Amino acid sequence: MDPSAGAAAGSDASDLPAAALESRPIGVFDSGVGGLTVARSIIDQLPNESILYVGDTAHGPYGPLPIAEVRANALGVMDELVDSGVKLLTIACNSASAAVLRDARERYTAKYGIPVIEVIQPAVRRAVAATRSGRVGVIGTSATIGSRAYEDTFAAAPDLAITSVACPEFVSYVEAGITTGPALLAVAGEYLAPLKAAGVDTVVLGCTHYPLLTGVISYVMGADVTLVSSAEETAKDVYRALATHNLQRTDATPPEHHFVATGDAGQFEALARRFLGPEVLSVRHVDHVSAQYPTGSLARITPEMIAAAQSAAARPRISNFVGTSATGGSGQ
Repeated sequence: MDPSAGAAAGSDASDLPAAALESRPIGVFDSGVGGLTVARSIIDQLPNESILYVGDTAHGPYGPLPIAEVRANALGVMDELVDSGVKLLTIACNSASAAVLRDARERYTAKYGIPVIEVIQPAVRRAVAATRSGRVGVIGTSATIGSRAYEDTFAAAPDLAITSVACPEFVSYVEAGITTGPALLAVAGEYLAPLKAAGVDTVVLGCTHYPLLTGVISYVMGADVTLVSSAEETAKDVYRALATHNLQRTDATPPEHHFVATGDAGQFEALARRFLGPEVLSVRHVDHVSAQYPTGSLARITPEMIAAAQSAAARPRISNFVGTSATGGSGQ
């Protein structure tokens, strides 16, 4: 769909910000810092584009959460990104991609003409091309593996043998800034043992945090096993979408990159600077994206989000972010 045509459709679309489509930022969304690997690839491949990155650290990581709660959190943030005036959405989170991709494309592409790019299909395409034996491993969060989103996507290549393993503690290590050491190596050895037993020659890193652990994963699996990260392939899909819809930024001024976190901004900034680099000038804390950027027509709070928040409040939650502000996860 042509974005300008999509933006003109529907009674609410006229409320979107009036800035030229091509000058708007690319919205990149993850439950934490893992999506910065995708943001890094987009910046490298599209150096003239501006990025608005949201880490929903007040509710993340999404991996251990029920699919319904992931969906509610993800759609809430993406509603606000669309309200803020992004020209393209990148779901840089496997758990969210598995939970909301179809909803997101109906909600944003069909109504507003905003392309939605995710991380699962690009990684699967690369793995299909890379495998030599037809034995492919997939590692991801409990939510991603439990959704069977990768198996469903690999179904188009029925000659492949897929072995999937949940590696939930990997995210905790990354978000604590730990990417090496004997404890992590022991955990990796336990998680990856089924893939070694299956004789896979290609492993899909089915979480955007996992590229930050390629050293330990490659060491355990061996140098002859190809690791597929969705970050570069996702950035290629972003490029194709911008080119197809004539949305490339042509402004001669330098692009601007903004990073916001719904949880503790200081912790997020420290990790983001380590994993992304000098492009992270600062990170702002917001309870909602719309607290920092002007809102448009989409509702921020839905009955589903309220129900998910009530469900979350009924059970204890342990945050991997130290010092998370009390208001960061208020859901109001």
